[in-house]
Amino acid sequence: MAVLTSLIFVRPRCARPWRALLAGVLAIAIGTGPALAANQSVQGAKKEEVVGGYDTDAPSAILIDAESGSVLFEKNADELRPPSSMMKLMTVELVFNLLTKGEIKLTDDYKISEYAWRRGGAPAGNSTMFAEIHSRVSVDDLLHGAIIQSGNDSCIALAEGIAGTEQAFVERMTKRARELGLTQSTFANSNGLPDPANKMSVRELGRLARHIILTYPDYYKLFGEKEFTWNKIRQTNRNPLLNAMPGADGLKTGYTKDGGYGLVGSAVQNGMRLIVVVNGVEDIDDRATEAKKLLEWGFRNFESRPLFAADATVGYARVFGGEKRYVALTPAESVRVMVRKNGTDKLIARIVYTGPVAAPVEAGRRIGVVRVWRGPNLAVEVPLQAAEANPTGSTMRRALDGASELVIGAFRAGMAKL
Repeated sequence: MAVLTSLIFVRPRCARPWRALLAGVLAIAIGTGPALAANQSVQGAKKEEVVGGYDTDAPSAILIDAESGSVLFEKNADELRPPSSMMKLMTVELVFNLLTKGEIKLTDDYKISEYAWRRGGAPAGNSTMFAEIHSRVSVDDLLHGAIIQSGNDSCIALAEGIAGTEQAFVERMTKRARELGLTQSTFANSNGLPDPANKMSVRELGRLARHIILTYPDYYKLFGEKEFTWNKIRQTNRNPLLNAMPGADGLKTGYTKDGGYGLVGSAVQNGMRLIVVVNGVEDIDDRATEAKKLLEWGFRNFESRPLFAADATVGYARVFGGEKRYVALTPAESVRVMVRKNGTDKLIARIVYTGPVAAPVEAGRRIGVVRVWRGPNLAVEVPLQAAEANPTGSTMRRALDGASELVIGAFRAGMAKL
């Protein structure tokens, strides 16, 4: 069963609270800011339309700290909308992944088919890199065309060159999205051209952008290039933030009639990188304005502070049939969280794992996660691992644990009937 623990480990099915186990462990002050709220719970809290103490005219928006993944602001962040050309980030990620694994090379060249030319090239009248029909273009140039010029022909050529057909590539996009934890996103093509099946939320677009930034730092530099010339046609980068905000270096804009104007952007200031996503905006200028305002608000009001050290014991998990009844849980790496500079944030930490954990438990085994909440907003989620080994216990210990589970199970069944 899934076990939730707040700062005081509350496990409803257990006969006694695990207060002693966590006393003093999770009541941690964040720098000079407030301590974690020791007796609060967010369970059952009503989800607000706007979270973060700020508002935006964008129908759907999110602001994320790139380092920690902390969400600083969200509005309708899980609402599925047409991603338009922002969906090209999924195509580009798949190409980056194949390049990293050595399955394709930047020097590989793919043919511009008649379909790619008519559907996404000059005859289509939409964003294009103006690749000539039946010409061969390198992966490197196709990536420049897709990222800088938002070329629909670029994406189709990449899809056909890699997978044989665009539809086969779309299937690989979906598989890759699920591997990255993008559970809601659906795709019908490689470029975001209008189709009812193209749906993404700003949250998943933000997660995808963060993954690209952190995983492919060298390839990510493409997003900051301000122009690209192909077929003697010079086109500038469509991202308005590149010229409007210090430190802006990515990522992608999008527009369709049904989806409105959208933008995935990122900027670095004073060593802190933020990622913004807005979608569904009615006016092209408002898209840039709302994204810029959100980024400026984030840089102005938030800072990163340490929460848990890499070797800190965050809590304990109940073990079934082990030498010890509990195993200490630690994060695999140090944990930081974004908090307001004015120190008004109240943070709540909660451990989530499936338990009791069956022995033997190896040191370093992934047990669960610690989730840190800022009010009703999930600020950061970090995996937890076993700090030490807990081998299988004696026959008597296993028998006692089995009897305990039977009693708890019977009690739970009785409560369910009531």
